[in-house]
This record gives sequence, structure tokens and C-alpha cells, in this order.
Amino acid sequence: MKTVHAMALAVGAAGLVAIGAAGGYWLHADGPLSQAANAPAVSAMSAAKPLYYQDPDGKPDYSPTPKNSADGRAYKAVYGEQETTSAPKGPGKILYYRHPMGLADTSPVPKKDSMGMDYIAVREGENETGLVTVSPARMQMLGVRTAPVELRASLAQTVRATGTIQPDESRLASVTTKFDGVVERLLVSTTGAAVRAGQPLARVWIQTPDTLTQMGPDVITRQIGLVIALQEKDPAAIAAAENVLREYGMPDSVIAEIHRTGRATRSITIVAPRSGIIIEKPAIDGMRFNTGDPLFKIADLSSVWLMADVQEQDLGALRAGAQAKAVLVAYPDRSFAGKVDFIYPSLMASTRTGRARIVLPNPDGALREAMYASVEIDTSQASRTPMLTVPDSAILDSGTRRMVLVARGQGRFEPRAVRVGAHGDGHTQILEGLKPGESVVVGANFLIDAESNLRAALLGFNGGKP
Repeated sequence: MKTVHAMALAVGAAGLVAIGAAGGYWLHADGPLSQAANAPAVSAMSAAKPLYYQDPDGKPDYSPTPKNSADGRAYKAVYGEQETTSAPKGPGKILYYRHPMGLADTSPVPKKDSMGMDYIAVREGENETGLVTVSPARMQMLGVRTAPVELRASLAQTVRATGTIQPDESRLASVTTKFDGVVERLLVSTTGAAVRAGQPLARVWIQTPDTLTQMGPDVITRQIGLVIALQEKDPAAIAAAENVLREYGMPDSVIAEIHRTGRATRSITIVAPRSGIIIEKPAIDGMRFNTGDPLFKIADLSSVWLMADVQEQDLGALRAGAQAKAVLVAYPDRSFAGKVDFIYPSLMASTRTGRARIVLPNPDGALREAMYASVEIDTSQASRTPMLTVPDSAILDSGTRRMVLVARGQGRFEPRAVRVGAHGDGHTQILEGLKPGESVVVGANFLIDAESNLRAALLGFNGGKP
């Protein structure tokens, strides 16, 4: 009886074990299946070689080989699928990783700087020497702006200068005589008076020359010669005598009077040789004058000269015939159009300026002598071939050289020396150093240039090594 009971207990125990095993299998079926499913990933993970090892707390501390922290914890392995943007995919083998701000710090493995920015991968064939890298956040903070390098047919160049109004020298006339005399009466007695050609200016008395010293022409004798020719009624002699009197400055009114009276006269009237304004009047009533002394000076102010003082560096751009626009202090709401007539060959050593003569029409007489004016001269010239240009703000001029910052993408900027040409219309011609299609920095470039200089200094401290 005991034997049968023991056998029954054994069979029951075996059944429970079988049921338990079966139940355990169904209750935990996901365990073996999951392990089987994950086996390839685990094997693949163990087969892959880590790129680097990072601090277990995620701090910016990296190691190319396994390493433990100070408290004995192992660094976390970073595999290929965890590679960040600091190791971008592209052609060429990655040589090293450089500091994102251009500092003299590199790493053989991907890493971050103290601000959490990824180091930038440098591949074979890439020349990163001298490049400055600015993060997107810093670019936005600095207000970095770029502009393309453009081809232009011409540049609207303007030369600015200052000057004063002067009478046109070709429209001046000085009233003189070819005999000695005395001013009997002034018929135009004020400076600034407007006169017309042929208008009487003064009545003068001809002085008989001293026969002992033979000073002065004997005009009276010449008049007597005309009187004799008239008495002889010799047309050839009359014409010759009239021409002689005209050479001595006798007006036609005096010659007509001799024809009418048949005798010589010592009192004659001086007339204006041209229309204009009396700008000088040395003559006064009763004044004695000698041969050639000026009695009046007349200026035709219907057209005047603007004598512009041009800076030495702008003289090379000036051309005769260039259009000019002048604004005078007396007429700030008006502009006067003119043309460059002549560029003087001399230079004022004290001011380093040259002088350009601009002809301005003055039909209403608004422009007066010695008025001060500002002038803009258009010196634009069309080029035979399109010229390469950049905005003026892109040029960094250190005094010894001129630089631009070329945008290389991904926040990278390359300082590059350029040779410049003409300026105008807010742009500068580039003769050497750039090519079409490139972009240059036109805003905040001096801040980026400061970082470039800092990087160069740090490279110098590091012995020129990256």
C-alpha cells in the first residue's frame, strides 16, 4: 500500500513539473523569442568598433580608447549610428575635427566644446587654413549679412568737391586808351552797373604829347591827317586815315564827328566794347590817366566759371566734358548744371588739391563772383568688359592691404586679400582676388575679422600647427 502511494505521488510530481514547465514556457515565451530576435543586434553591436568614448554623465569629455571616470565608472561607447553632425558624411577621409570657433584646438575623434557645439570634421582635400567659423546663433546675434560678387558694365562714379564762382575770363573786357588824357566826365559812375556794347562810359580830354620827350602818340596829328584827306577828297587816303584812328582807339562816333565838322577834336567819348557788368571802375571825374591805364573792367556774366578744388586721389577720374551739378549756399533749393571745361595741370601743395574749371550758364544773373558752391561731377565710364564688383562695405582696409571675407558655407568665412579699382554707386571694382558667384560678408565683417586675427594669434602661439 505504501509502495502504490509513493508511486502515485511521484507521477503527480512529474506531472506538476511538466505543467509548470509548460506554463513557464507560455508565460515567458517572449524571453527566448526576444533574445533570439535581439541576438543579431547584440552581435552587431559587439562587432562594431566604437568611434569614441564619452563621460558616463554626458559631460564634454571624450576618449578614443576605453576609460574610467574618477569614481571608477566606465565611459560610454559611441557607435556609428550615434555619430552627430560633427562628422558629416561626404567624400574623403576624415583627418581630424577642428574647433567650431576656429581656435587652435583639434581632436582625432568627434567631440563638443565647452558650449556644447560640435567640432567640425576636416576631410582630405579640404584646406581649412585661416578659416573662421561662426555658429548660427552667433551669426544671428552679430547680424552677419552676405552679398554676391557681381559683374557690372559700369560704375556710377561721382567726384565731390567745393569751389567758388568766378567770371569767365574769356568774357572780360578792360577799357583802356592808347593816349594820355584826363577824365572830363563819367557817364557810368558805379561799379555793378549793367552796360551794353557801344554804350558811352566816359568823356575824356586828349592830352597833347610832349614834343621834347616824344611820350604818347600824337592822336591829334592823326585826326588832322583825316581832315586833309577829306579836303583832298581822296578815298584811299580817307580810308587809310580812318583805319589809323581806329587803331588808336578812336570810336566811330569821333570819326563821324570829324567827317561832319571837318576838324580835329580833343574831347572824345569812351564806349563799352561789350555788354556786361562793370566789376571794376578805377576812373573818377578829373583823373589824369596814361596810355594803357584801365578805366573800366566789364564782365559778361551770362556764363560763369566754377573753380572746383578736387582732392588729389580723384583727379585721375576727371575728364573734360564731364557733367557736373552745383549747389550754392545762397540757393540751397536750386541746382545748377554745368560741364567740366578744363583741368588745370598744377597742384596746390598745401592742400593736395587740383583745380577743375566748370562752366555754368547764368542767364538770370543769380550766380555772382566769389559765391561758395558744392559740386558733384559725374565721372562714370563704361567698361569694355564687365567689371567684377562688391559692395563698399565688404572691403576691410587696414591701410596696408584690403581684405574681404568670403562665405564658404556652414558658418565658415575665409579672409582673402583683394586688389581694388574704381569706386562708385556704393560698389568697388575688384581687379584681383575674387571670382563671380562667390559671396562676401557685407555686415558685421569687422567682428568676424577680429576673430580671424585672434585665431591667427593663437596659431602663432601653437607653433603654426592646427
